[in-house]
Amino acid sequence: MVLATTKRYTVDEYLELEAKSEFKSEFVDGEIIPMAGATANHNILTAKFLARILLALEDLNYSVFMSDMRLWMPDHKRYTYPDVMVVEGKSIFTDEKQTAITNPLVIVEILSNSTQTYDRADKFKRYRSLPSFKEYILIYQNSFCVEQYTKQEDRKWILTEYSGENAVLKLEYVRFEISLRDLYKRVTFEN
Repeated sequence: MVLATTKRYTVDEYLELEAKSEFKSEFVDGEIIPMAGATANHNILTAKFLARILLALEDLNYSVFMSDMRLWMPDHKRYTYPDVMVVEGKSIFTDEKQTAITNPLVIVEILSNSTQTYDRADKFKRYRSLPSFKEYILIYQNSFCVEQYTKQEDRKWILTEYSGENAVLKLEYVRFEISLRDLYKRVTFEN
């Protein structure tokens, strides 16, 4: 019996391939995993959240990044592309080209059917290895629903759920809030 082997890549090989690629891929401990395309709802929700938080933090000591900025998690040898990241103070980049950061305070992911289990479990576990990371926002695409995880003392995380169009998401570590009615404006829910 012959077993198929998956080629393992170094970080440098991944970065070289990613720089030439037309499509984004995540790097997971030597494996390169292509990212799926996003739906219209995913794009609307990402853009809306990004635009609103950019305006809210424009004159404060934060940087806001969208899904083209990589996140490096050195403890897990993993690169990902979160949908939105907020950095407090100075961004710490992995290189002079400023293509990846290591110090997000807030990470936002728009959930899809194919990635929601990964975003909630494995990815969230890896994100928690970053000392700067204190708030995780998961936004559903097909209903008025947002999950907010906030870091407490002793590495405890508290979950707060928001549902219904009248709910208002208020971030704990950044001065920002948005009603779900505004966040989901122009989003079409599947039947």
